[in-house]
Order: sequence, then C-alpha cells, then structure tokens
Amino acid sequence: MSVVGSAIADVVVLRSGRRLEGDVLKRSDTRVWLDVGPDVLVFEIGDVADVESDSAERTSAKVEESLFSVARNPMTLTPREHAKLVGPAVVKVSTPKGLGSGVIIHRDGYAITNAHVVQGETNLRTTVWLPQPDGTLRRIEIEDVEIVAVNNHLDLALIKMKHPEGAAFDIAPVVVEDKLEIGQPVFAIGNPLGLERSLTQGVVSTTQRNFDGLTYVQTDTPINPGNSGGPLFNTKGEVVGITNMGILGGEALGFAIPARYVKDFIRNREAFGFDKNNPNSGHHYHLPPPRTNFEPPPQLHDGTASGGS
Repeated sequence: MSVVGSAIADVVVLRSGRRLEGDVLKRSDTRVWLDVGPDVLVFEIGDVADVESDSAERTSAKVEESLFSVARNPMTLTPREHAKLVGPAVVKVSTPKGLGSGVIIHRDGYAITNAHVVQGETNLRTTVWLPQPDGTLRRIEIEDVEIVAVNNHLDLALIKMKHPEGAAFDIAPVVVEDKLEIGQPVFAIGNPLGLERSLTQGVVSTTQRNFDGLTYVQTDTPINPGNSGGPLFNTKGEVVGITNMGILGGEALGFAIPARYVKDFIRNREAFGFDKNNPNSGHHYHLPPPRTNFEPPPQLHDGTASGGS
C-alpha cells in the first residue's frame, strides 16, 4: 500500500511490510504522525519498522553563530534516531588522570567539555567516531588536541581537534532558547566509566537547581563518572546542557550546565583563553580590612541615638 502525500515524500515502513508515503509531521518516543494529504495518520512506534525520511536533510541546515550552530526547524525524533544524527558529534576526552566526554560544536573541530576533565592537564587525547558511507562508524583517536579556553567557575572548557583526514567534523546544534520544562524528556550520550557511546534517557526534574550561585538543569537521566562534559539533548536533537556532576550516593540525581552558560562562555572565550605558561590561572578574593573602631561616628553624637529629640 502506498499513499502519496507531499511532493517531497517520507516513507513509513510498517512491521506488516506496508509502505506509506507522505510528510512526517512529528515523531516521538511513542508515535509517528504522517500527513498523507486529506488526513494525518498516527502510528504507534511499536507498529513502525522504519522511517525513511529526508527530514534530517531538511533540518540539518545550521546557522553559524560564533563557534556554535543552531538548527533550523528541528524535528522531534526518538533518541534512537537522534543517536544516528548527533551521536558522531560526541567524543571521549582522555587525560593521564582520567576520562570524560565532550561534544563537537563546530566543523573545524571545536568541542565543549568540562573544565574539571582537563584541569591541570595539557596532554589530551580524544576518541571520535567518523560516519562511513556504509552507515557504520570508524573509531579513531586524535592526539593533536589543543585547550583553547577554560572557565573553572562554570566548569567549562573549549578544546580544538585536528581532523586526521582534513575533513569537517559532524556537529551537534545548541538550542536557541532555554525553554525546558519539568517532566520534559531528555537524553544523554557519553562514556560513563569508559563505556563508550552509552545513551541514557530521562526527564528534566527541575530547571532551576542552585549550587554556588549558578543554576543547573536537574535530571533523572543516569549521569556517571565519564559522562562529565558530554551533551544533554532534547527530543529535537539540540544540546540543552553539558552534564557535569551527580550527587554522591544519590540515585537519579544528575545535573547539567544550561546551554545559556555554554553560549556565553563560547562568545566570551577570549576572556578565558588558556595559557599553559601562566601559573596564575586562578583568582583570589582579598579580605576586607578589619574594623578597629566599633563606636558610632562622631557626626552622630547629637543626642538622637538615645531617642531624644
């Protein structure tokens, strides 16, 4: 069975073998909406074997802004489908003392990770997965990695990799506006405990969790050591945060740095430029001079302090 809809057709392949052509309006974890012209058909995801869609091409056009990109008209897809599209933009960041994750935000090899992943290290190595023509991914390690900027307060670092073949990297778009809602589905891709390219799902627990004067996105998406620096995605495949911590001994208590902090850090990266030859990379707040006289100023010795008129 074939139902022809729009001129540019998507194809929904059912498990029964039927193929229906139309325009995929939306996809979620549970359903697919297909516009076939006079009607909109809704399919349960369990009845769908595959979706052959050019929607990825229609929504993958990016608008370059500073060193990050945003998506035009991104479509809601399942995490499984997004993993194929934005998964190659997730990298593993290794140092002599440990490992973390990162996400490529620019085709020239710029990537975001956590400051605590690269803290005190200059010998970095990244592992990337390059898409191949047959649909597979080729795992390679890149040792030519440069630390561009570090913001310890936000726990963000900008690094740059050199493509081994001189080509452009796959990237993940950053969300345009922070409009997360409590209960909204999100998913993370990273390397928890070194288990490469692990995908975990959850929801937003709260959007305004305060720690040390900064707000974080709290999620029940499993976040473990090794996830640090990796992306937290919404169902449109946009980076809404950078995962950076969890509560020791707690369950389903993960946190991510909001995208607005990430974008501000990238835009102002020159202020946080990394210099391995500068030992004064931190900051120190001077204590105020101690008060020596606790008596009222002489100007107040007019009798009003005791309540007189």
